[in-house]
Amino acid sequence: MIKLKVMFSGFVKYQDLLYELVVRDIKIRYRRSFLGLLWTLLNPILMMAVITLVFSHLFRFDIENFAIYFFTGNILFAFVAESTTNALYSITGSGNLIKKVYIPKYLFPMSKVLSSVVNLFFSYIAMMLVMVFTGVSFHVTMILSIIVMAYIIMFALGLGLILATVMVFFRDTAHLYGVVTLAWMYLTPIFYPISMLQGKLDIVLKINPMVYFITYLRNVVLYNMVPSMGENLTCFGIGVGFLIVGLFVFYRNQDKFILYI
Repeated sequence: MIKLKVMFSGFVKYQDLLYELVVRDIKIRYRRSFLGLLWTLLNPILMMAVITLVFSHLFRFDIENFAIYFFTGNILFAFVAESTTNALYSITGSGNLIKKVYIPKYLFPMSKVLSSVVNLFFSYIAMMLVMVFTGVSFHVTMILSIIVMAYIIMFALGLGLILATVMVFFRDTAHLYGVVTLAWMYLTPIFYPISMLQGKLDIVLKINPMVYFITYLRNVVLYNMVPSMGENLTCFGIGVGFLIVGLFVFYRNQDKFILYI
């Protein structure tokens, strides 16, 4: 509890610095790019077009409103994969700055996650544009999307803090996480029906946190369903649980970072 209070007070004190770190990350990402930030809209749309062509026409997956079905899964998974991968490198990549001046170290992985939140926001807008183009109805339940966004941001930040910590001591983590992320993507029903994993692979559905977040978003965007209290508690529990573990692991080891970076 004390560490959470320290983190919150530091967050308030260094919020301007956090803002600058987020802006820096976004500028670096799109530096010398002709279309710049516009790619945050174009990337998910182009990916959707390719996946829709392959899986709804060539592989014949019988999924209604496949483009939006894919979008709701992809924007969440892409956010988690991008934010956690960037957070993984956040401490080792900021070694010179950490050695020269005092900055709360958690700001580095946090800035990576928040810069990816910007991409998540624009990806959601891109999804709505595709909904207009494809004639998919807008539902009032879409307002609840912000709730699952909050859950998944906590999840990504917690996982990012864990990965950033492990990366300092074990540099092979980056290579391993790339493989894990790829396997994770294929074991998540992003572009195929969830029924494909039911049965022998039920355990995958139960232990994969992304399944709960994606199902939540699909319910409010596609199916005009208000998630139950159980669904909210599950997603909230996953998000807060990972955040608490991430903070614990990070704070327990942060004083030793200087010896390894």
